[in-house]
Amino acid sequence: MTKIAILCNYQLLPERVGGMDYFFWDFDKKCKENNVEVDWFFPNTSNHGLYSNLTIYSNEKESVENNFLSFCKQNKTEYSQIITHFVELCTPFFYIISKLSKAKIIVVDHNPRPLSGYSFKKRINKRIKGILVSRYIDVFVGVSEYSKKELIKDFGNHIKSKILVIPNGLDVSKFIQKTDFSSNNKFIVACHLRKEKGIQDLITAVQGIRDLHNFDFSIDIYGEGNYQEELNKMIEEFSLQSIFNFKGSVSDLNEVYCKYDYLIHPSHGETFCYTVLESLLCNLPVITTRNEGNVLGLVMENKNGFLFDTLRIDQLKEILLNILNQNYIFKNNSVINDNLQTFSLTKMVDNYFELVNKNQNFKRN
Repeated sequence: MTKIAILCNYQLLPERVGGMDYFFWDFDKKCKENNVEVDWFFPNTSNHGLYSNLTIYSNEKESVENNFLSFCKQNKTEYSQIITHFVELCTPFFYIISKLSKAKIIVVDHNPRPLSGYSFKKRINKRIKGILVSRYIDVFVGVSEYSKKELIKDFGNHIKSKILVIPNGLDVSKFIQKTDFSSNNKFIVACHLRKEKGIQDLITAVQGIRDLHNFDFSIDIYGEGNYQEELNKMIEEFSLQSIFNFKGSVSDLNEVYCKYDYLIHPSHGETFCYTVLESLLCNLPVITTRNEGNVLGLVMENKNGFLFDTLRIDQLKEILLNILNQNYIFKNNSVINDNLQTFSLTKMVDNYFELVNKNQNFKRN
């Protein structure tokens, strides 16, 4: 039986079940059905959902990388492939692994880049790592064309021939479509609460609207993160508590999106952006940043949403004012969103399994 290892620097949280969780469960099932055994390495262990079906090795006192290295040294397990998700790329870890194992090393890039780019020092460091370490990585997987472009920018043109693009996917059948397009002035934000998601820009835009107008509207924020305290301070400072509501993390967003008028996603940087895809699958119009939030190019101006330039709070404010003044009225956009079916979970699982299957007998020299 073929055996592979998958390292995921991804916390298993029952209150935050997302697209990657479903992918992990379905990919493990697909592998087992085809006599491929998977050892999973996560930062923690959980039995929620279908995680009880996975063979998981975790150590909360060590990083995923160090836990895996310790496991390899103790067990001398032979893997045909080692795949990483959410793990920093081109670090010395990959050189060490190449000396411990003859497995093919496949890395998946999920990492967003800072809006202003990396510092000069960090750019140089990444290029040096790309020269020194990329030779020990056999395949780079980008989750979008943007991701592929950024990988080349980070580590050098010499890795271009090693890069594949495999888009993330979702179980499209689980998403309840919006059918009522009468305006209730209800907006949703759904993301991890980090500064890079740009929610502070939205709060500032809403303050500008509230200072001049008296519209009745609400913005519910779903998600958790270390920036929530700062966002709360801004909301209290501007006395916007009647508009913004923090809802925490929920596992049924696929049933929630359709209850709102628009998703607002003022992101400063994404590699894939699940929340925009999820919203469009629910036929919910999206307001997001022109390049960063719309990294997949799925939002079409005035057709299934609106776009504004990153950090341009004035543009976001104008979009919101036009909506609140009912200058923009959307109808059913399901025909426009038909191409979203290409981002299916089944396709994602099949693409990764094909990558594993065609290299089952790989052995590093």
